[in-house]
Amino acid sequence: MPLRYTLPNGLTVIFEEHHAAKVAAFQVWVKVGSADERPDQAGLAHLHEHMLFKGTARRGPGEIARDVEAHGGEINAWTSFDQTVYHIVIASQFARMGLDILGDAVRHSAFDREELARESEVVCEEIKRSQDTPSRRASRDLFATAYQVHPYRKPVIGTEESVRSFSREKVLEFYHRYYSPKNLVLSVVGDLREAELRAWVEEIFGGDWGRPFEGLAARASEPEAPGRRMLLREEDVKEGLLHLSFGIPQASHPDVPALDILAMVAGQGEASRLAVEVKRKLSLVNDIHASAYTPRDPGLFSISLTVPPANVARALEEAARVLAELRVRPVSADELATVKALVEAEAVYQRETVQGMARKMGYYQSSMGGLEAEERYYEAVARLTPEDVRDVAERYLRFDRAVLTGLLPQGTAFTAEQAQELLDGVAHEAPTLRPERKVRRPGNDVPMRVVPSRSSTGEIIQETLPSGARILVREEHGVPLFAMRAAFAGGLRYETPATNGLTTLLSRSLTRGTRTRDAEEISQLVDAYAGSLQGAGGRNSVGVRGEFLSRHFEQAFRLFADCVVEPTFPEAEVARERRLLLQDILTREDKPSGLAFDLFARTLYRAHPYRMPTLGERGPVEALGPEALRDYHAAHMDPSQLSLCVVGDVKVEEVMALAREYFGKPLGRAKPAPAVPVEPPPEALREEKRVLARAQSHVVYGFMGLRLNEQERHALEVLSMLLSGQGGRLFVELRDKRSMAYSVSSFTVEGVDPGYFAAYIGTSPEKVNDALAGIRAEFARVRDEPVSETELARARQHLIGTNEIGLQRNAARAALLALDACYGMGLENFLHYSERIAAVTAEEVREVARRVIDFDHSALAIVGP
Repeated sequence: MPLRYTLPNGLTVIFEEHHAAKVAAFQVWVKVGSADERPDQAGLAHLHEHMLFKGTARRGPGEIARDVEAHGGEINAWTSFDQTVYHIVIASQFARMGLDILGDAVRHSAFDREELARESEVVCEEIKRSQDTPSRRASRDLFATAYQVHPYRKPVIGTEESVRSFSREKVLEFYHRYYSPKNLVLSVVGDLREAELRAWVEEIFGGDWGRPFEGLAARASEPEAPGRRMLLREEDVKEGLLHLSFGIPQASHPDVPALDILAMVAGQGEASRLAVEVKRKLSLVNDIHASAYTPRDPGLFSISLTVPPANVARALEEAARVLAELRVRPVSADELATVKALVEAEAVYQRETVQGMARKMGYYQSSMGGLEAEERYYEAVARLTPEDVRDVAERYLRFDRAVLTGLLPQGTAFTAEQAQELLDGVAHEAPTLRPERKVRRPGNDVPMRVVPSRSSTGEIIQETLPSGARILVREEHGVPLFAMRAAFAGGLRYETPATNGLTTLLSRSLTRGTRTRDAEEISQLVDAYAGSLQGAGGRNSVGVRGEFLSRHFEQAFRLFADCVVEPTFPEAEVARERRLLLQDILTREDKPSGLAFDLFARTLYRAHPYRMPTLGERGPVEALGPEALRDYHAAHMDPSQLSLCVVGDVKVEEVMALAREYFGKPLGRAKPAPAVPVEPPPEALREEKRVLARAQSHVVYGFMGLRLNEQERHALEVLSMLLSGQGGRLFVELRDKRSMAYSVSSFTVEGVDPGYFAAYIGTSPEKVNDALAGIRAEFARVRDEPVSETELARARQHLIGTNEIGLQRNAARAALLALDACYGMGLENFLHYSERIAAVTAEEVREVARRVIDFDHSALAIVGP
């Protein structure tokens, strides 16, 4: 059990030692959210999330982020209806400094008037960004319709009008009332000792803060809905976004474990009822998902559908029928057992990262009355019977009180009257009782045991099999999990205009059927092994990735290998995945920032395959069928071309034995890599604009970059980090000082062939020219002026620290090792990345800047009004 204690001033501290990685996570959970605001405070809780990092009595604006990044850490925050959370992840050697920064921000924030004005403008840009995101608009409609009185009806972020109205005095009123030790929980997990942490906490958070806690303001209660509520709106979207929802109790209610299980059975994962019946068998939706949202006050059980406009009525009807069946027929014992195991497995996966553990502990302590609530929750899940799940479905999934909201493409032939009729019909008809589902269970079904993390790291063992396959294994016994990554050279780089989209279609189809298993069996086995399994495709490679509980190692490995070696690409499955991919291509306009990067690639490259979108284009994708996928798989995914990495709670000899069995012999149809055209840098500035009626313009501006194997790539990464992050020049100059954007950053993307170096900003249309001038000015400055040692050290240490933080998970380590082997990089990045970054000098940064930043040979892409 983690340590828990309370300071004399009322602040609660929870702590768990975790020594698997040399990192620590600190989180301050403030038990106030947007639902605690008065009407004249709409968005004020969220504004605090921004303002607390804008300076204190000891640290000026920008210093907090710069200090954290200079010590290899990450700092951020988030706000919900019920809480505001501030979090830092940092190398444990700098843990005290990280805790001091967090404590200083929470306890002594300055709320400077000028900073407040600037940050309010940034929040307004964030609001505009959310207006450009259909899923955000659909969610906002759901809550505004489901709640008529309760403050959950209002957006967490507020409105432009409310945010611009906040004075410093109004902000301080909220801060002094709610940012009191008695209303805070400090959650800590990491490579620390109890004695040192206690001393730091007392020094940083102890004593009288001068802000006695007066309690939370009372919230208005939502009355029980007398009938259905509906809001269907036609908008400029390419697919329908529907929510069918039902009122359910708050998080503390005893029915919540059963409701969570019901949501998983109904619509979480490829083997869930809705995914199988509505998406797979009937092909009515692009995606479908169920959730039980249980905040502090009564929440919502929701079905979320993304659906082609022609299918809206039928998809809603069939989804409702699935729920109707769950109201009258209990789930099978096997189906319930599988879902219970998935819930228990989540506790294991959360132990891979310190920030995941800290978040779970912070949630239970601040929102559920104490850490003990977690054990009670899992005990309640374990006791559930099929009848318990049916019972909550019957009581809460009441179609006479359903909430239906949706954004529909213009011209969709579906009205609220039709929806009322449809739901009436489902509510009054006898539910369709489908044949009882046969759910496959693993052979070694033993009870889950959540074990404490322990650090036990082995060396990387490599073997080249007779086929030529390269196998890498690293034993990591910290948690009872393992990850696998199979990688083959290819990806977008092997595509032509006639085959654009093949990599994505192939990667989505690899796990949709093999010689011995169909798609539904594969999905059920993945759930039975409490794991994940999917294809992976990108610009330079294609493959398969998987994560599983280690107690299912042999069966999971065999399933994984089956999908790598013997996918059959069944006609029906490929047709289904092709239809979904075509819908993703159609809806690209609903994601304007992604559209801007696609336009940038097409502008920078004219001959190389990198110019093409990874999703593909409509014409080529329509022409792709099973034969094209089989031919590609035979030519470029032979065992002789494989790089496979397994990381986690495994034994090397067992991995190697299975690898030899499945990958030891070539299949004999491998072909050489295709010739890829060489792309020269742009001969001049190339500029393209895509007109799109949106609240923001999305700008990508950059240059031809480097290859993966070039030594200068480390200097280019440092250069990019000088500009990126909350302490970087672009963020400080364009966001902090000039309030031009919520999102602004730089990127370096290397490839087997030259990649790109670019900056992105999402900003109001009237600010585009000034934003571009600002980006160019920072590019010129980093190219023409020496970088200070302080800035250089921040960038280097931030890269080193975030690399360590990012590699906590087995899957991240497996991906790095497999892809580097695939690209001929060996163990260079895994073993030597930190020292290579640490060795980068200011002169090397300037040299790579002079090489890459050439305004006369650049590319500019703008998507917006």
